Amino acid sequence: MPMAGEPPYRRGIHNEMYSHRLWTMRQYAGFSTPAKTNHRFRTLLDGGQTGLSVAFDLPTQLGLDSDDEQAVGEVGKVGVAIDSIHDMRALLEGIDLSQISTSMTINAPATTLLALYVAVADERGIPRGDLSGTVQNDIIKEYIARGLYIYPPKQSVRLTTDLMNWCRDQVPRWNSISVSGYHLREAGCTAGQEIGLTLSNALFYARSAIESGLGIDDFAPRMSFFFACHNDFLGEICKFRAARQLWFELVTSEFEPSNPKSSQLRFHTQTSGVTLTAQQPLNNAIRVAYQALAAVMGGTQSLHTNSFDEALGLPTEESAIIALRTQQILAEESGVTAHTDPLGGSYSVEELTDQLIRESRDIITEIDSSGGAMECVKSGIQQRMIHESAWSQMQRVESGQEPIVGVNIHSDGTTPHYEGPRIDSSEESSKVRELRGIRKRRDHAKVSEALSELVGACKDGTNVMEPLVGAMKAEATVGEANVVMREAFGTWMAPSGV
Repeated sequence: MPMAGEPPYRRGIHNEMYSHRLWTMRQYAGFSTPAKTNHRFRTLLDGGQTGLSVAFDLPTQLGLDSDDEQAVGEVGKVGVAIDSIHDMRALLEGIDLSQISTSMTINAPATTLLALYVAVADERGIPRGDLSGTVQNDIIKEYIARGLYIYPPKQSVRLTTDLMNWCRDQVPRWNSISVSGYHLREAGCTAGQEIGLTLSNALFYARSAIESGLGIDDFAPRMSFFFACHNDFLGEICKFRAARQLWFELVTSEFEPSNPKSSQLRFHTQTSGVTLTAQQPLNNAIRVAYQALAAVMGGTQSLHTNSFDEALGLPTEESAIIALRTQQILAEESGVTAHTDPLGGSYSVEELTDQLIRESRDIITEIDSSGGAMECVKSGIQQRMIHESAWSQMQRVESGQEPIVGVNIHSDGTTPHYEGPRIDSSEESSKVRELRGIRKRRDHAKVSEALSELVGACKDGTNVMEPLVGAMKAEATVGEANVVMREAFGTWMAPSGV
């Protein structure tokens, strides 16, 4: 069997794995105002976190400003509200962007948020080549599992490949896409479906990037992946091993890359939010620890560990630090970092890994034979697959066939009292007043000119990224930029798959 660091990378993409370098500890955070989120970031960095991961609120994820009528009641609720360059400055205050890598979980308006990040770096005089991080930029999974898309498929993919092309030339250390299985799994698919659907989406992006003029070695080394880690300890370890090997085989056979990194699957893992329970919430700390151990033994490159109180509300500062300490105990006390692929060679592990490869390859073949990932989205094939799997899992839980401690077995019947952080409703009003004040004070002619350049790029096929950076520097808002792009591109409604 090939060793870690050798094709087909079943045992890991680095021959020394964590004995040489630990995974990045990247805790996902974002709520309320940019200033409050900045405080949480700095608390986590002071506690030993090694990378940032930004959660944006729903209006930002949909390219809406905080004063949009569709944003009422959602501003700052499930992430931080970012409307303009002023917010991005506050979010990143006191953080050296040349020394920290930043992951931004943003998809439909990924171009706009990356433009804001780069605009702030430009202001600070940080060379773009020194910036490192990831923007999710995975619109297919929004059509399939989350619904936070803005534009029709063709135009969405155009924005995805514009960002990938621009990053190659302008921000070469940036991961220009993170193909996400996490949201598919949280929506209800199985481990095999998570691999198959995610890699099918990744193949679509690779083919689209090549059609846009890129070569496989221009972008594939900067593609990353994002997976969930659920409770089946051995099954999740095998899932990561299977995904690595299958991606190597798919890329090698179809694209024949010259750079070995083009066929290496690098991935971030987040422990599973959907497995956390409001009942007996302290049990979640144990679930998270086992899930984190599975991710590490499966060879993840970065990791977020959920806070035990997330099924109840926003994590407290204390629970967020405990989640970080879970990773640090794994890294410093457990001894697992001394071994590459510590379960490799186990009959059970190897057999299950092979089984997942077969199952996932069958799904990819099915998607390809039906026209590819995006054509299947239009007909609801992936959505239907996930819905059926989620319904089956729900029936198993409700019948007691699938045990959940504290819920359908070993339940004490009590409802926990929760005293976590609350979003002050007055903060939404304050954010709206602040945004309107920015609009009054800025140079309107400059904003209008910058947005006109963006419209021109949308219509004539020019890469939108540099016009977007210019618009953000001119103090255009996220909502304004996406309004003009909606006018140029239109909108779309995905089928439910039901």
